[in-house]
Amino acid sequence: MFVPLLVFRNAFRHKLRTTLTVVGIIVAITAFGMLRTIVDAWYAGANASSSARLVTRSSVSLVFSLPLNYAQKIRQVPGVTSVGWANWFGGVYQTERNFFAQFAISPSYLDMYPEFVLSDAERKAFVADRVGAIAGRKLADKFGWKVGDQIPIRGTIYPGTWTFTLRGIYEGAEEGTDTSTFFFHFDYLNESVKRQFPRRGDQAGVFIEQLRDPDEAAAVSQAIDTTFRNSLAETLTETEKAFQLGFVAMSEAILLAIQAVSYVVIVIIMAVMANTMAMTARERYGEYATFKALGFSNGFVAMLIFAESLGIAVLGGALGIAFTFPMAEAFASTVGSILSGFHVSEETIAMQFAAAVVIGVVAAAIPAWNAARVRIVDGLRAIG
Repeated sequence: MFVPLLVFRNAFRHKLRTTLTVVGIIVAITAFGMLRTIVDAWYAGANASSSARLVTRSSVSLVFSLPLNYAQKIRQVPGVTSVGWANWFGGVYQTERNFFAQFAISPSYLDMYPEFVLSDAERKAFVADRVGAIAGRKLADKFGWKVGDQIPIRGTIYPGTWTFTLRGIYEGAEEGTDTSTFFFHFDYLNESVKRQFPRRGDQAGVFIEQLRDPDEAAAVSQAIDTTFRNSLAETLTETEKAFQLGFVAMSEAILLAIQAVSYVVIVIIMAVMANTMAMTARERYGEYATFKALGFSNGFVAMLIFAESLGIAVLGGALGIAFTFPMAEAFASTVGSILSGFHVSEETIAMQFAAAVVIGVVAAAIPAWNAARVRIVDGLRAIG
């Protein structure tokens, strides 16, 4: 009981200094957690991808579409059990700020994504309604949508105002599942496009293939691309995860910068903490000399400094972790449609705690070494 009480009283002997140090650690650990969460959210789509699905797109660029009749040929490729297709819509809801992912999908699309949990009644209502749509829970909550609402979306790629009837709100099977996407019928879009722009009709942005065996992904991908080689619209087929990582790669430099900043924040607060512990140790050389004169070992003196430093760092770290959750929730409500998988992971919490421990240990290392080496006579002379 003597040692913990001594460490506690030493830590708060200079209340203002300790408080400012704890606040600094809170800010650093919270910032570290937020930055790591942003990086995790950027990779959320790729991490949630299924190894049993492939994505086929134009080999030139994603902006070029593929003929819809490719679906029939893809079905005949050995190893493919189901084929769906989708088009990016790219509209806005009410104002330019209300941007979120919107896809026109084929009837088989939802069957290939079991992570989108929709009730049987809502699924049947969606299938039966030509202008029906479904939205993710996060998206519906953001705009206050309810099943049966009329949702007007102004097209950017496809001009005009398109009004949809919300027939279902899907939940995510797992915490990281994207629930901020809007889906509607491909046939509704295709029929309208063919009337206004006949040459743009019967075109799909991407095809999605369900595999019989995920281990056959490479062979099936090659077979699909070989089927359309030397055609007017050659294809590039890759796993769903590789497809998602292609988008991440476009912003790789930004992600590297964010990760670098997250570690720089920790290094800076580590230097601040080390300065605090150095000042603390210098002020108490006389006390440490007295301990030694009474028979306490050098290790005991070093342990006091390490315990005080770790106590301050862990306190700041724990509060920093606690503050990360409301910060992440506020941030997600602002950019949730852009970073759909924005949540604080257990790995991030572990990294935050580890960072706090490292701060405490590193900051105390040199002061503890110096205090352990101080001679009794020098320390007692410092009292006067």
